[in-house]
Amino acid sequence: MGDTMKRQFRLVDLPLFVFLIVFLPGSSLFAKAQDSQPPATYTPPGKQLYRNHCASCHGLDGKGSGPVSHSLRKPPPDLTSLSKRHGGKFPGDYVTEVLRFGLNYSSHGSSEMPVWGPIFQDEEHYNEGGVRQRIRNLCEYLESLQQE
Repeated sequence: MGDTMKRQFRLVDLPLFVFLIVFLPGSSLFAKAQDSQPPATYTPPGKQLYRNHCASCHGLDGKGSGPVSHSLRKPPPDLTSLSKRHGGKFPGDYVTEVLRFGLNYSSHGSSEMPVWGPIFQDEEHYNEGGVRQRIRNLCEYLESLQQE
């Protein structure tokens, strides 16, 4: 009688085991744990990058009136007028160079602005494609802020 009970118990356990293996990973509990981390190739959108890295000096509106702008030696430039200051066309290459390598041009503003290339390299764990994508996303967002 003991062997029969063990055999019946094992037959009942097998479908339960298969069910748990097949359906548990699709459950909402498992899905929530997976969703809490961004995918390995996640790159924040430009608006988020701007808010996290630029708005404290340039302001949420990009006009140079961020909360720490008054403490800088030279006020941050108005980023909404980049196109206007460059002949009506958004200077994507220029902005990319400033973000990536920094430029000490007076039209850019003070040299108090951090050079974001190395910071993005660290945040992207030296994934060059991720760094380029961050800069591209940020440039696209800055282009969307341009005044007409």
